[in-house]
Amino acid sequence: MVDEIRVYVEGGGDGRESKALVRRGFGKFFQNIVAQAREKRIRWHIVACGSRNSAFSDFQVGQRTHPDAFNILLVDAEERVTTSARQHLQERDAWKLKDFDDEQCHLMVHVVEAWLIGDIDALQAFYGQHFNAGAIPRTEDVEQIEKPTLYASLKAATKRTTKGEYHKIQHGPEILGLLDVDKVRGRAQHCERLFATLEQKIGS
Repeated sequence: MVDEIRVYVEGGGDGRESKALVRRGFGKFFQNIVAQAREKRIRWHIVACGSRNSAFSDFQVGQRTHPDAFNILLVDAEERVTTSARQHLQERDAWKLKDFDDEQCHLMVHVVEAWLIGDIDALQAFYGQHFNAGAIPRTEDVEQIEKPTLYASLKAATKRTTKGEYHKIQHGPEILGLLDVDKVRGRAQHCERLFATLEQKIGS
């Protein structure tokens, strides 16, 4: 068990408010496990970093400034993953991760939108009337869906809703907070891996 967990997550762009939205969205997504951690007096921080490279940079800094914490890097994979998360990032992004453990590196595959479509009911609840659920792929393993297909299907499903077409910053974090985590864990193995790692670290 650890005393502190820090998650450095990609998302939020360059704006302070947009990063705050991402931080709140992930805070809700993790709310059950955060509650378990706090019951055991484990401190918990979500750091919305903006770009992928900023997330990696902030993660590296966090490892130096918070050496006693369990620091996690959480970024989009951007493409199909056929190796470990750490190896994927080393090969795709040329990030130097030899000094970090596999359990510190985590991916949203291909992008966080895969997790969003993992719970169609949450999307329906957010967009309401005229949401076209039929436009969303029914692939059980959402990590098999390519990035362009994810974006195109969300656009098609939401274009007639009163909230308008899916927007990564304006809509994504709020939807993230509505997701049924168990549904997403069941359809995305890297999400399952992330939560299993966190549960192990807090002794859940």
